[in-house]
Amino acid sequence: MRGDTRMNAMAASRQAELYQCRVRLVAEPTAPGEARRRVQAVIRDWRVRVDEDVAMLLTSDLVTHVISEESGGSLMLVIRCLADRLRIEVHDSSRSRLGSADAPAPDVAAEGVLSLVGSLSAEWGSYRTPAGLAWFFTLAFMPDLAVGAERDPQGNSCGGGEA
Repeated sequence: MRGDTRMNAMAASRQAELYQCRVRLVAEPTAPGEARRRVQAVIRDWRVRVDEDVAMLLTSDLVTHVISEESGGSLMLVIRCLADRLRIEVHDSSRSRLGSADAPAPDVAAEGVLSLVGSLSAEWGSYRTPAGLAWFFTLAFMPDLAVGAERDPQGNSCGGGEA
C-alpha cells in the first residue's frame, strides 16, 4: 500500500509540471504539417493526456488561418503544458497591418473563422503582441483511459459494464 501512495504522489507531481516548446516556422503551405508533427511529438514526449487527433486538427486549423493572413514571413508555434490543460499558440508578425497597438484584436468569431477551434477547444481566442497577433486554443486534460475501454470524446465511460 505504501508504494502505491508514493507512486500516486509522484504521478500527481508529474502532472503538475509545466513545459513549454517554441518553434519558428516559415509561413508557407508546409507549415500546418510541420506544426502537426511538432504537436504530436510533444504530446507523446510529455505524455499529455489530450486527444492527440483533436490537438493536431486544431493546430492545423490555427496555422492555416495564420498563414492565409501572413505571406512570406514566419510564425512562432508555442506549445505549453499547463497544470490542467495543453495550450497551443501561433504568433504572427502582422503588426504593420494592425494599426494602433491599443485597438482590440480582430473578432474572428463573428466572421465564422476558426469554427472547429471554437467548437472543439476548452478555450480559444487571440491577443495582440509587440510583433502582431497570437492565436491560441486550449484542450483540457482527459481522465486516464483504460486500454480497450469504450469512452466518449470527453473520456467518460460509455457503459458496457455489468451492474
